[in-house]
Amino acid sequence: MHYTNTKITKITSHKKTGGEEAKKPLILGVIPARGGSKSVPRKNIKLLGGKPLLYYMLTAALGSVLLDRVVVSSEDDEILRIAKKYGGNEVLLRRPKKLALDKTPDVPMLQHAVKAVEKIEKCMFDYVVQLHVTTPFVSSEDIDRALRMLLQSNAQSIVSVCQVNEYHPIKLKKITDGRLVQYVEGLEERSTVRRQDLPPVYWRNGGLYASRREVIMEHGRVFGDHVLPYVMPSEKSVDMNSIIDFWTAEAVLKNMRLNKK
Repeated sequence: MHYTNTKITKITSHKKTGGEEAKKPLILGVIPARGGSKSVPRKNIKLLGGKPLLYYMLTAALGSVLLDRVVVSSEDDEILRIAKKYGGNEVLLRRPKKLALDKTPDVPMLQHAVKAVEKIEKCMFDYVVQLHVTTPFVSSEDIDRALRMLLQSNAQSIVSVCQVNEYHPIKLKKITDGRLVQYVEGLEERSTVRRQDLPPVYWRNGGLYASRREVIMEHGRVFGDHVLPYVMPSEKSVDMNSIIDFWTAEAVLKNMRLNKK
């Protein structure tokens, strides 16, 4: 297993009213990055703006104030080498190949990461954040804002979402016996209703999923029943699942760089 025994150093504490000391909740960030992408070969390290795709989420995670430890979970040697280049030895976590198959769910991968890091650090995390390489425009500030929302609530989880604009569920259809019918029963589309008048709906943009430890380790779920939304704009919600998404991301990145000048 590629992981160094580097002790957590970012834990801070504060004073409660009455002088009682309380430690900040321990938060683990996990970046899954397996090597066997089918939609775009070697997707997690394909170049975007001259950098491997992994670079963007790893940099954002390492820049977070609230994440106490960040690991890149991968079975792939090349991906781990690139992770080491941008994050050092302490971010490397070799994942068993049986947890890096096409149909492997996220939960076993997350449970492996939590157990591995807790064993080495001799600690128990309070929250776990899954951060996807395929959403390169999630920033350190996004991660920290979402975590603050979760920490200040009684919710089990927080999930990043983006408002649906063009593909509202009311427009979804299916073909039954040669006829076009509503995909979602009970949602009737009227030709007179403008898009702007439709009730807002949101899709999970894949950027981040943060949950209390027990949601993953005890209940075997990525997020719980009480979930907060972390709403992100469409330009930061590009999810890299096809070569067209890479073209879109290149345009977004170019525009972001121009606006910084």
